[in-house]
Amino acid sequence: MLNFQKASFVSSYGVPEQLPPTQQMEIAFAGRSNVGKSSMLNRLFGRKRLARVSSVPGKTATINFYRLDSVFCVDLPGYGYAKASKKERERLDRLVSGYFSDDRDLLLVVILLDIRRAPSELDRKMIDLCISQELPFLLLLTKADKFSASRQKEQLLLFKKEIPYADQITMLPFSAVTGQGVEELRSILNELCADGEDESSK
Repeated sequence: MLNFQKASFVSSYGVPEQLPPTQQMEIAFAGRSNVGKSSMLNRLFGRKRLARVSSVPGKTATINFYRLDSVFCVDLPGYGYAKASKKERERLDRLVSGYFSDDRDLLLVVILLDIRRAPSELDRKMIDLCISQELPFLLLLTKADKFSASRQKEQLLLFKKEIPYADQITMLPFSAVTGQGVEELRSILNELCADGEDESSK
């Protein structure tokens, strides 16, 4: 069982050349700017300020590694921040592309989508990337506290119409405010890490 409260920050990397080779299993977290990734990580870890939360979209401009027992949780920069300069967007794109093109021991990619909004073109590209590279992934629908339970069900149906292969994809409503979906996500990560450790020991 992963001890989520013992998660610790390891390092940040701003260009792909800095990225270290895979040292242990990794779980990557991706999503557009202002989707609530830092808040989600803090709730997942049961910590208030481990991942820096900012009111300014696009604040995460590096790939941040957190150690969680036998796995690294990898916080990727948010994509789609319109106010970033062209040069900065190109750097971030190269950084994220470099991460995924590397030979990494990826257990799972958690793609965060705002439950209130239809998937953007960049969200679809991230989903397509995971499908084309045969990377296991799930969709975490953040800010679920903004909707009632019935409205959440309606949105899930809409997402399933918008996203290819939706019937084969796990979609989990999540709220960093109320804690909805936290235990379900932890359970998924625990199971994946246990299976990954079993495979590596063979």
